Order: sequence, then C-alpha cells, then structure tokens
Amino acid sequence: MLARLFGHRWEWGLLVARVVLGVIFIAHGYQKLFVIGVDNVAGFFARVGIPAPGLFAWVVTLWELLGGLAVLVGVLTRWAALGLAVIMVVATLTVKLEVGLIAPPGQGVGYELDLALLALALMLVLAGPGKLSVEGDVLKREL
Repeated sequence: MLARLFGHRWEWGLLVARVVLGVIFIAHGYQKLFVIGVDNVAGFFARVGIPAPGLFAWVVTLWELLGGLAVLVGVLTRWAALGLAVIMVVATLTVKLEVGLIAPPGQGVGYELDLALLALALMLVLAGPGKLSVEGDVLKREL
C-alpha cells in the first residue's frame, strides 16, 4: 500500500537523510566553534590521545560545520559525508567504544547515536545526494 501511495520516491528519503545529518553536524560544528571553543576541543582531543590535537580540533570543527552544510544542500555530498563518517569512526573508537552501545546509568553516553550518524553518512557516500539537491537535477533543470 505504501509503495502505491509514494511510488518509488527514494529521492525524498535521500533528502530527509541529508537534512537530518546536515543539521546535526552543523549544530555540532557551531557548538565547537562558538560555544565550547576550538582550544577546549583541542584539550579534549589531547586527553583522549588524538595526535596533533590543535590541528585536528580545527579540522573536525570546520568539517562538521561546513561538511554538514554541504550535505544539507547537497553539494560535494559524497566527500562531505565521507569526512563525517571518518569523524564518527574516530569518535566511536577513541571515546565511546569502552562505554558500550548503550551506556549504563551515570556512565555517559554510548555509541548508539554515533553508529546511526555513521550509517546515514555511509548511505550518502554510497547513494549520493539524490536529485533533490544542488548537485542533482536541481541544477540541471532549465529555468
């Protein structure tokens, strides 16, 4: 019944995935840049053992902000999503893995959200942005 109602409109699914992933990463990049501060992010990176924490604090902050924006509008989507996927893998392996999928009460946050964001990012790496994007058919249509 749903197939008859919606047809094969997987393009809308890609749009939803891009908007959700983009908004989440834009918010995280904004938070790192304007609320937490990149120096504090670098300090955290140093504490968890990430090499060159000052450099990678800037890389992660800007990739989350600008990569999230790129995913949201659908430009350079595969590259932006690939970078976001790498960020999620590193976050999971360096911080969240020891906590577990679902954290016990009072022990922080597990990696369930990281895993979901990784899956969305990888889906966009594999599928691309879809037609409802800047790099899709939106640019190819005559005005």
